[in-house]
Amino acid sequence: MVGLLTAFHVLIAVVLILVVLLQSARGADIAGAFGGMGSQAAFGPRGTATFLSKATVVLAILFMLTSGSLAILANRTPAGARSVLGTQQPATQTQPAPQETQAPPAGTTQTSPPTQAPNEQVPAPQ
Repeated sequence: MVGLLTAFHVLIAVVLILVVLLQSARGADIAGAFGGMGSQAAFGPRGTATFLSKATVVLAILFMLTSGSLAILANRTPAGARSVLGTQQPATQTQPAPQETQAPPAGTTQTSPPTQAPNEQVPAPQ
């Protein structure tokens, strides 16, 4: 259902783009550049609505309806199914393996850093 609606939505979008590009501009003369009517006819320079303008309105309404339908269907799916990664399960947290301490090589001495009391302040280097 969602796949069919998505395909229909894309088809409407492509046809809407083509219909809008095929239309001529309103008021394409110099008066249209400054907001003038360009013609004193009752409906402006173009006359009544053409087939392309009616098709644009119908396709725009269909585009909005399919957009809303797809948004509603996307919100109704379970939260786990909306993952971008698909069916990948969330990673489980594991504790790191304890590190084994190795004995220093023979003939060397091991020095440990000096420990300090919890409330003792370390002097700032100058």
